[in-house]
Amino acid sequence: MNRRNFFKVTAVASTALIGVDALASEHKGPESLENAFGVLVDTTYCIGCRKCEYACNQSNKLPSQNTKAFDDKSVFNVHRRPTDVAYTMVNIYPDDNAPEKHRYIKVQCMHCNDPACASACIVGAFRKTEKGPVTYDAWKCMGCRYCMVACPFQIPAYEYKNALTPQVRKCTFCVERITSEGKKPACVEICPNEALTFGTRRQLLELAHERIKQMPERYFDHVYGEYEVGGTSWMYLASTDFSQTELPKLDSRPIPETTESIQHGVFKSFVPPIALYGLLALATHSLKKKDGDHDERS
Repeated sequence: MNRRNFFKVTAVASTALIGVDALASEHKGPESLENAFGVLVDTTYCIGCRKCEYACNQSNKLPSQNTKAFDDKSVFNVHRRPTDVAYTMVNIYPDDNAPEKHRYIKVQCMHCNDPACASACIVGAFRKTEKGPVTYDAWKCMGCRYCMVACPFQIPAYEYKNALTPQVRKCTFCVERITSEGKKPACVEICPNEALTFGTRRQLLELAHERIKQMPERYFDHVYGEYEVGGTSWMYLASTDFSQTELPKLDSRPIPETTESIQHGVFKSFVPPIALYGLLALATHSLKKKDGDHDERS
């Protein structure tokens, strides 16, 4: 049995061993995250230089690290999404307040205060840290991709081209840089126009609201990410309504509050632990049979 199949079986067994009561009490929600790290993206300052994309690729040792590749502005012809080899993207949008101008918006993992990806992951591969980043433990991942379905921002990307050890990829928030090295995230550090500001969530919210107060003609009166899905570590300012961007309109309720109540209700009402042990036996038998068939064909 290979590693991925092992985790498939272990995940079922673990669920059974945990039991219904533990599942029901697993979700505690975030404690105070006001002093956790965050980033304020002021889209009114973004010039679409794509240097943040370059810095991200370089810092994470992703394939494209040639600076000239990021001078190509033809990429703005389509709206792009983060991939397994590019954790952040800058897209262009028309500005209704100034038709002759454009707005640029950087997209990446929002590092939610109460992340749906972590809630959906049955093996705990995703975790919200006290410092702010939502981290990913590749060793725990069993490849179910529930995180991709759960994410309201459609951020996690899967390594479909990696046949042997595929992983889920997303922005790491440069977790080592900001927690161990005392540095800013690579994208923030390289931004030439200070469109990205790094700090604690409390500091960034104070800064954002102060900018709106001081320059109401410049900003739409809303900080995106302050309340959406329970709040996020990455937050945005813009000149117009965010509905004109690809940032989804979301209410303030954390997604896990809804999904976990349904998930735990299913376990409590329909799938008692004894049934899960039966599923474990069935899964083990099936995997062994497949391994045996594979050996015979080999």
